[in-house]
Amino acid sequence: MNEINNSSWTDQAWEKSYHIYKAILGQPFVQSLADGTLPKEIFERYIAQDSLYLNTYSKVLSHIASRLNDTDMSEAFMHFALDGVAVERDLHARFLSGKTAYMSPSCLLYTSLLNAQATAPVEVEAAAVLPCFWIYQEVGKHIASISNSDNPYSKWIETYSDEAFAKSTNLAKNICDKLAKNASERVRQRMTEIFVECTRMEWLFWHGAYIDLKWPQEII
Repeated sequence: MNEINNSSWTDQAWEKSYHIYKAILGQPFVQSLADGTLPKEIFERYIAQDSLYLNTYSKVLSHIASRLNDTDMSEAFMHFALDGVAVERDLHARFLSGKTAYMSPSCLLYTSLLNAQATAPVEVEAAAVLPCFWIYQEVGKHIASISNSDNPYSKWIETYSDEAFAKSTNLAKNICDKLAKNASERVRQRMTEIFVECTRMEWLFWHGAYIDLKWPQEII
């Protein structure tokens, strides 16, 4: 990697959060998803929460689009909200048999963190949604490289390891780099901080699904 002063913002952000990405690859959820042994009930629990998460995520993407002055960037985020989310919702239709009324603590924390960036500089809000692209693309690519074709979760793996998703991820990274280039040092610092925090949220989301982190029944 180049010296940090000469590297792009995304290079710097990835370097700051790389230890979290490595921890994600070591999670029981990800490892058992890769070898096809993940219990169906755990995967369905994850998909149910992911469906609730996407309701917020798509709105955040649209909100970012409305704030960007550059037309090409704005259109890109609108496509992320419409096309990308539609692909993921197709996955939910395949794997999700019913509806979940309540967000888990993990899901609520993550979506609340995203919503909290609505009044931050748009550069920061854009950085907050980037881990959902980048981590999924890297995890999907990693799993695809070690998974067998008869994996029961092959459709999920294909979705996040294919070229179309990689293209969207790269576009989102390029936009964040352009935003960071024209931002103040303080804003770039905040972009990196929220990127790292949201990468932690990606870890927590899968961890919460695996251990069944949920609200006690008496408070629901």
